[in-house]
Amino acid sequence: MKALDRKLFRDLWHLRGQVLAIAAVIMGGVATMAMSLSTYDSLVATRDRFYAEYRFADVFESLKRAPEPVAERIAAIPGVERMETRVKAGVKLEVAGFSDPVTGQLLSLPDVGAAQLNRLYLKRGRSVQPWSADEAVLSDTFADAHGLQPGDTLAAIINGKRKRLTVVGVAVSPEYVYQIAPGAMFPDFKRYGVLWMGRSALAAAYDMEGAFNQVSLTLARDAREQDVIDRVDAILADYGGTGAYGRRDQFSNRFLREELKQLRTMAVVFPAIFLGVAAFLLNVVLGRLIALQRDQIAILKAFGYGYAAIGGHFVKLVLMMALLGVAAGVALGAWFGQGLSHVYTETTFRFPYLDYRLNAGVILIALGVSCLAAVSGTLLSVVRAVRLPPAEGMRPEMPVAYRTSLVERIGPARWLAAPTRMVLRHIGRHPLKSLLTVLGIACACGLMMVGNYQKGAIDFMVDVQFRQASREDLALSFIEPTSGRALHELAALPGVDFVEGFRDVPAILRFGQYRHRGAIFGIQPEGQLHRSLDRKLQPVAVPPGGVVLTDHLANAILHVKPGDLLTVEILEGSRPVRQVPVLGITRQFLGVSAYMQQDSLNALMREGGAVSGAYLAVRPGSEAELYAKLHARPRVLGMVANRAAIQSFYATIGEFILFYNLVATLLAGAIGFGVVYNSARIGLSERGRELASLRVLGFTRGEIAYILLGELALLTLAAIPAGFVVGIGLVGILVVAFQSELYRLPLILTPENYAMGASVVIVSALLSGLLLWHRLGRLDLVAVLKTRE
Repeated sequence: MKALDRKLFRDLWHLRGQVLAIAAVIMGGVATMAMSLSTYDSLVATRDRFYAEYRFADVFESLKRAPEPVAERIAAIPGVERMETRVKAGVKLEVAGFSDPVTGQLLSLPDVGAAQLNRLYLKRGRSVQPWSADEAVLSDTFADAHGLQPGDTLAAIINGKRKRLTVVGVAVSPEYVYQIAPGAMFPDFKRYGVLWMGRSALAAAYDMEGAFNQVSLTLARDAREQDVIDRVDAILADYGGTGAYGRRDQFSNRFLREELKQLRTMAVVFPAIFLGVAAFLLNVVLGRLIALQRDQIAILKAFGYGYAAIGGHFVKLVLMMALLGVAAGVALGAWFGQGLSHVYTETTFRFPYLDYRLNAGVILIALGVSCLAAVSGTLLSVVRAVRLPPAEGMRPEMPVAYRTSLVERIGPARWLAAPTRMVLRHIGRHPLKSLLTVLGIACACGLMMVGNYQKGAIDFMVDVQFRQASREDLALSFIEPTSGRALHELAALPGVDFVEGFRDVPAILRFGQYRHRGAIFGIQPEGQLHRSLDRKLQPVAVPPGGVVLTDHLANAILHVKPGDLLTVEILEGSRPVRQVPVLGITRQFLGVSAYMQQDSLNALMREGGAVSGAYLAVRPGSEAELYAKLHARPRVLGMVANRAAIQSFYATIGEFILFYNLVATLLAGAIGFGVVYNSARIGLSERGRELASLRVLGFTRGEIAYILLGELALLTLAAIPAGFVVGIGLVGILVVAFQSELYRLPLILTPENYAMGASVVIVSALLSGLLLWHRLGRLDLVAVLKTRE
């Protein structure tokens, strides 16, 4: 082994505390990157494999009713590869031991043979027997939420008639990876389920014998999707078709795509922030650390080592530190990534398996960024040191003349003790070094604020959405639009304090080349239960004669402004196309919406005062009786309780974000401690001769500790407000980056965010101070003075 290599390992052992602290900084940034990108890559790979293996369709359309021979015309459309019709029915479900309202979707399976498209992955049990009348397969989310197993039974209200079903299997479908009830904002596995029955049994119960009301198809490789959609629409227009749509607009896939888009943004922005800050801190810390090796570099030059050999030695030194941090970060990131992937698949998306993968490219990027930061921080100090003649390099740096500090000139200097004046003068003597220390600690504080930010943001989003905008206790949806007189019947039910009707119409909104498939909600102009909020989150009345769009829908999707004319393609009834002016833009953090006055929407549809559902304010304690009465009403199909919506939010997207928040906070804490400890430890190394000299001159251990740690305390206190500014800036980057159809993050920082950032920095400083106190007690005064003189 070469002499320089032996020196390398001795230096690593001698600097083991700082090596571990530097590795912790790198580990935090790399682990965040590995966790985020591996989770994204794993979910995308799992989705693509599941879609391909179980033949997820490319085009879908629902309709009122069409005779089966119409399917032959659809199959004959050029570009159609496979086609399958089926029957679907919205149902109300009864599960033993669960009194809350439960709704579901019943879909047919072929009586003979396997489905051609949207095949089921059976997790337990079997599929329905040919021509069975009462067997059903349940979605795994619904079955697991209620503990249902093959052999159990439940009741379904199909077309107004109660039918007892026997569970024979539990399955996962590519159509319902993200299983959410119509009109709901987030999944609620206990109150919404998907079931599959034999085609003949469901057709008989839903009056669809010899007919179908949904069609799915896949496309040939060279087919144009829009051409096929137009032809399918033309065929099904006379049968109550609601407009064909591609996989991009399929409900589950659309939510999955948006969530993966958010995850990809998180996988890029979070690691970029963490790794970028870690790289900056690493550069600063290693630059100061190598500067301490100035005498050793001079000795090596005196012994005949060239610039390349000396530079290579120190590059190896920092690369060993970087490799240690990258290895630990990749291992920790892979562990966290598997946990995060399982959180996703257990709370939000249901895949039958998980193809976890950590791509080599992620590791190479992390290694490249870490090594570049380490080497750049090293070479500058090495070049500066090797330029000195050996004799000058082996001498201590010439002391800079001390001057009276600004604080002493402004304030009563005579009241300051000598150690305090030494602290102030040393900071003034090295302003750049002090500034870099403050910036490093401020970045650590800002990272802690980023890691802890999302918890407060989630709580704020829930409060705005479910307590200020959607203030109803219960939202009802009817099987079909009905007369507004139904609202008076609902108001007379026991426990109902207030009722507001609404009309929602499925529609495609177009402006130029931009489009959005969703719905227009007709609400009361000054509703008490369901309200629109302006940018200051104040209730705003929906004006008549036009549409009001939520901010993300208007600005990011349709790119419209008030006064523009929006083309509205209604996907209901005769499917009219109307021009509607945009009258305003409102604020909404969860989902996107288009609102009109109910009377204006009824006029647009050229109908009377029809309503699609109602919002109810319910007296506390009367829910069970009310649910039972509503369940008995055949026109009421769906019920979504506000309380349940909040619970489902926290149980799905909220749980994922909070898990990510916890991991990011832990990693940010590791970076913070590494930065503070390195700053303190390097400060001790830089001032070792001075402190030893003071000890020889009679200063006590407590006094020299005050000089060293007092400087650290002042710089830490100065870094905290700067860290708040850094944290606000980093959170602002997140807010700009996290803009999707599913949700947008608000720029909200609570006192807890600031307290967390400051607390971690202060605790890290205290721990570092304790470690330095221990080292000061072991200081060999004679050896220190000998080596530097």
